[in-house]
Amino acid sequence: MDVIIGFFNVIKDAGATIMMPIVIFLFSLCMGVKPGKAIRAGLFVGIGFVGLNAMINMMTGSLAPAVQAMVERYGLTLDAVDIGWVPSSAIAFASTIGAIIIPLGLVVNVIMLVTNTTQTIDIDIWNYWHFAFTGAMVQSLTGSLPMGVAAAALNMVIVLVIADRTAPGVEKYNGLPGVSIPMGFAAAFAPIAAAFNWVIDKIPGVRDISLDMETVQNKLGVLGEPALIGAVFGAVIAALAGYDLVAIGTAAITLSAALVLIPKMAAVLMEGLLPLSDATSAFIEKHFKNRGKIYVGLDSAVGIGHPVCLTCSLVLIPLSILLAVILPGNRVLPFADLSVMPHIFVLIIGITRGDYFRSLLIGGLTMIAMLYCGTSLVPLLMETAAVADPATYGNYVGAFSSICDGCNPLTWLMIQISNFQWIGIAILAVAGIALAFWNRKKITSAAHVEAEAAAE
Repeated sequence: MDVIIGFFNVIKDAGATIMMPIVIFLFSLCMGVKPGKAIRAGLFVGIGFVGLNAMINMMTGSLAPAVQAMVERYGLTLDAVDIGWVPSSAIAFASTIGAIIIPLGLVVNVIMLVTNTTQTIDIDIWNYWHFAFTGAMVQSLTGSLPMGVAAAALNMVIVLVIADRTAPGVEKYNGLPGVSIPMGFAAAFAPIAAAFNWVIDKIPGVRDISLDMETVQNKLGVLGEPALIGAVFGAVIAALAGYDLVAIGTAAITLSAALVLIPKMAAVLMEGLLPLSDATSAFIEKHFKNRGKIYVGLDSAVGIGHPVCLTCSLVLIPLSILLAVILPGNRVLPFADLSVMPHIFVLIIGITRGDYFRSLLIGGLTMIAMLYCGTSLVPLLMETAAVADPATYGNYVGAFSSICDGCNPLTWLMIQISNFQWIGIAILAVAGIALAFWNRKKITSAAHVEAEAAAE
């Protein structure tokens, strides 16, 4: 048992940048990709992740000090500072559920694949921490480890169904064939986006507003280019922070570079994924003709290169600070997790069909919901952190939260239902199983249609 736990701890500690190339390489070999191509695939995925993380860190490294300067310059005071996803993931993995989340997640995924209730092979195992985070919070709330484990497993079931349902949009609008996004944070916004999009469709006048990036670029010419958009936002944010001209220019160029280079890094990552995607499709077609399409589940980072995703994120960063200040009763001040703003939009743009206006509007409304969810969860998050890592958080002075996952609407909803103890867990179980079999009906129906088409 110690050897098994030690093995999964090594995976956890290695992180996505190291583990994803290894997983892609091994999975590619299993799907019949030649060793040379499998090695290249793994390396390019690793290079893509390193490049994406470098560009995101560069963007955040420029924005975070500017945001902090804005907070100090205008005297903004909120007591629960956003500590970021890195401490949140550490809290999740330090919990009792975090120690078993990887094997638990693999078992859940295998069961759903065998029962044909998901089309996603979730190889993004490092991001299983999102499920552990939900489970650890439920455990703290209920005082029950079994309830926490059940909540973590059901969180993954729900997210896998969301990943399947949004995969066609990811393929079409994010340009990622054969890929789905079962990342717990990004997936949480898809149902909200679908609901808001439905409401927008019912509002005369508003429903007729359409603004896609191609139209913007055609009408504005160079003014609609991502490079210039990034430069303008960088300069405006730096100016609001009170920077001098040199610092304003540096911020402008840095954000301009980020908007240009992030899509290129995403393209490198996708180049590594294509052999695996093609091989998986061929394998399923050969061995499981009535199984339907299989998607490779990956981190939402692979989809942030879409221009709508990036430009909406730049608007949402200062907007989130403004909303945090003006919303009555809010305690959360977005700060360390400014870098996760693009992940909010990865699945939203598929639901809005790449429309900039709807994506930004939904993103703003979603941020309002997130801030209130985060405010509600501040005490429980602090309690969970103190139990998981008493050395760091046992005597922590002040309050804290995190945009990812302390403000996650799906996590918040599951926690509210878990207030009813086992009755709440039973409600979540019924909902999760119902969603799984609703998804199965769609999968089998699509497979039947494909089989009939092939027969003709």
